[in-house]
Amino acid sequence: MPKKQAAPAQTIVRIGAGVTDKNVLSKAQKEFNRLTKRIETLEKETAKLRETGQKLQNRVQTELRPLVQKHEALLVDLVKLLDRLYPTKGLTKPQRTKIAHIIRDIAFGLIDNGHDDLKAIYDKYDEQGFEAANEEAEQASAEQMKQMMSMMFGIEFADGVDVSTPEKLNAYMHQKMQEQREAQEREWQERTEKRAQKTKTAKQQALDEKRETEARNVTKAVRTLYMDLVKTFHPDREPDETEKVRKTEVMQRVTAAYEAGDLLALLKLQLEFNRIDQNHLENLADEQLKYYNKILREQAQELQAEHHQEEQHVGAMMGGGGFMMPTYGMEFRLNQNIAQVKEQVRQLKNDLYLLTDVDMLKSWLRSYRIERD
Repeated sequence: MPKKQAAPAQTIVRIGAGVTDKNVLSKAQKEFNRLTKRIETLEKETAKLRETGQKLQNRVQTELRPLVQKHEALLVDLVKLLDRLYPTKGLTKPQRTKIAHIIRDIAFGLIDNGHDDLKAIYDKYDEQGFEAANEEAEQASAEQMKQMMSMMFGIEFADGVDVSTPEKLNAYMHQKMQEQREAQEREWQERTEKRAQKTKTAKQQALDEKRETEARNVTKAVRTLYMDLVKTFHPDREPDETEKVRKTEVMQRVTAAYEAGDLLALLKLQLEFNRIDQNHLENLADEQLKYYNKILREQAQELQAEHHQEEQHVGAMMGGGGFMMPTYGMEFRLNQNIAQVKEQVRQLKNDLYLLTDVDMLKSWLRSYRIERD
């Protein structure tokens, strides 16, 4: 059996990797090392989060979702069974009241999930009927959402505005937030124009010129690395077909890094393909490192935001409301959910079997309590 080829070693970008005395490095060099390490850590952690999220999502689809569907189907059977048992002789009025309450309570959610065949049963036990009850529930939910949105975003809802559905609420929210943004932009524009009308001092002019120069140098720093790689690996003038394919693949990586403004990836590519060596990194001037560090700081901030967004996504998927927990905690919660639904399925099957007996039905109803609003 042929030996499996080892994956290429990960290129690590560090200045003074073999230096034991960190005081030998300049402030800019230390900052460069700190930022590259931070970026590499964030990239690994975010990739691991995505992998964990995908694994959990697969388990949700293959293990949890089928159980939830089975549980829902059993609830439908329970509603239909209770509907048949409602007129059973020997049941008291309070017991029938409980049966009607259970039917309404379970059927309402099932109809919302697409079981329209239960509407006729629901309407038998609710004078106002499902459509009216659903409209009332949606209005109450819309009112709660309006209050929450007002608190969170400072949005005022006009009297009589129709936000009775999630689509209408989202459309109204989008409109009001767009109006807020436009108002803020107008205010910012007015302030900018007022500042522009004032005569700038020599100090302010010098500061503006310095910022423009730094911005140009930052852009130039990335483009210089990019152009060096382009000149070396552009495949158009490569006569050898095998080498042309290799250069095309390298150019795809180079272009992706450049378009993403990923300075660290470009530096790694230069090291990987011997465009620069460790000695080159050691001798980068602090002035050059200053521009590199500015790009790396922005890159680290973007990665941090991306990592946080991934945490919220995985946390919300596991029912944590966006709160992130350790991997073992997420797996533990999923296992708990699966075990809980399995137990609910087992219990429902048992109930459906026992409730056909009147005495068991009465005993089951005796333990049921109607929650008062």
